Amino acid sequence: MSAVGRYLEEQGIPTVQISLIREHTAALKAPRALWVPFMLGRPFGAPKEPEFQARVLREALALLPRLDGPVLEDFPEDAPPDRLGVEDHQLVCPVSFPGPIPDGSVAQRLSSEVAQLAAWHELSVLARGRTTLGVTGATPAELATFIASWLGERPEGVLKDPTMAPAVALKFATDELKSFYYEAKAMQPGGHTSDSILRWFWLETCAGEAFLALRKRLGQEADPSFKGLATLSMVPRVVLAMVQE
Repeated sequence: MSAVGRYLEEQGIPTVQISLIREHTAALKAPRALWVPFMLGRPFGAPKEPEFQARVLREALALLPRLDGPVLEDFPEDAPPDRLGVEDHQLVCPVSFPGPIPDGSVAQRLSSEVAQLAAWHELSVLARGRTTLGVTGATPAELATFIASWLGERPEGVLKDPTMAPAVALKFATDELKSFYYEAKAMQPGGHTSDSILRWFWLETCAGEAFLALRKRLGQEADPSFKGLATLSMVPRVVLAMVQE
């Protein structure tokens, strides 16, 4: 899109784009861009949030008069959490879901947690007829291994595209694994709201624990793309405020 933007600008047509990966947009020098700290595939943040989506659009369009490009501004808000379950779907299941596994390494606990959620995610795909997974080409188990490895030595990489920049690969992996958890949890029996799912993920799962630890780990990296991932897009601001309460 950055290349298309430059071509249109040469024809006298001003352009602005919404960026989900800041490093790519900065490197390609888009004429005007608004970076948003949202999940991949959701440039306007969340479905069924027209007021928030309009706010994102207005922020982007406000960049059009700028002539000092390349312009790259950051959207100052996180996306509102949304309900990922099936609307009006009454699912009853007698099977209880075990709590977090207290023993073992992060990698072992995360792997076990993902395995426990696999059946629920299969139900989610069956009921909804779709999933947001698939961007990385890796299975949830592979994503868990890849993410956990970043808490130790620098991984060689288990994602399907070995040419992907490390920071981009890590963002894709964390976004996709979080989607797996959200979609699976929404199918479990009980009344789930967007807030309850968000709190469950960040406060009760090994994945949430790993993401928070990874944020601290990446904040120590010299590469600015990792620092951006740690400070801007891996952990929502609302979650940081919640864990610091």
